[in-house]
Amino acid sequence: MTAPLRIDGETAFFPIIGHPIGQVKSPAALSRIMAGRGFNGMVVPIHILPEDLPGWLAQVGAMQNCPGFIVTVPFKTPCLEFCTRITTRARAAGAVNIVIREEGGWAGDATDGLGYLDGIAAEGFDVAGKPALLVGTGGAGSAIAREILVRGASELALHDIDTARRDALVERLNADFPGRVRVGGTDPRGFALVANATPLGMREGDPLPVEVEHLVAGQFVSDVVTRPAVPPLIEAARAAGCGTMPGSGMFDAQAVLLAELLMGVRRIED
Repeated sequence: MTAPLRIDGETAFFPIIGHPIGQVKSPAALSRIMAGRGFNGMVVPIHILPEDLPGWLAQVGAMQNCPGFIVTVPFKTPCLEFCTRITTRARAAGAVNIVIREEGGWAGDATDGLGYLDGIAAEGFDVAGKPALLVGTGGAGSAIAREILVRGASELALHDIDTARRDALVERLNADFPGRVRVGGTDPRGFALVANATPLGMREGDPLPVEVEHLVAGQFVSDVVTRPAVPPLIEAARAAGCGTMPGSGMFDAQAVLLAELLMGVRRIED
């Protein structure tokens, strides 16, 4: 039986900030995990315009019942500078997706890569020793790219319409994983893993992130998009006979980790 959600004057308040924010599934899922653990807390979506982010961050420290918050697009990189301590993952990604209050300031981590690859693993695919293509090198993409390499991909090709951002990530990753990272494109041929880390597919009429006509059975295709439940990329990949993971798989895999960090059961650390 699911424990009831408790809301009173002692409830811990955990915002998830983004623009847009309607696509997020984490408020209900994380609040249910907290209730199930007997923890008096709730996760609430907060829609912030980019120009208003500095003002919101300046005020969040005054919210004494806010022990931390979750960050989604497009604030993962801007919130990095807000943190007084960050993990190696966050530094390498150039972004954070969770920020926790601690003595003397705020600690930030980038767990998107852990969730994304754990979700892929849950579907039975192992990237070790295989070539991968990743589209999108923003906050989530940077964290995912590093985790793909940590888990042993033989090669990682990166594509982004923001070529400066792409090239900066290629350089950062090659410093830690020499010779395994290069610039890629939208052609998925030759890659065992084809991964999307952009919002493409979230809005009706979005272009597809890769040339899906070149997908073949045996490839594994993954996506960060959680709404619609089956994004256009995943729909096309399934039609081609590929193994798949939609964005919900990524979040499900890291939901417990995020909840435990927010509740203080785990501490942000490398």
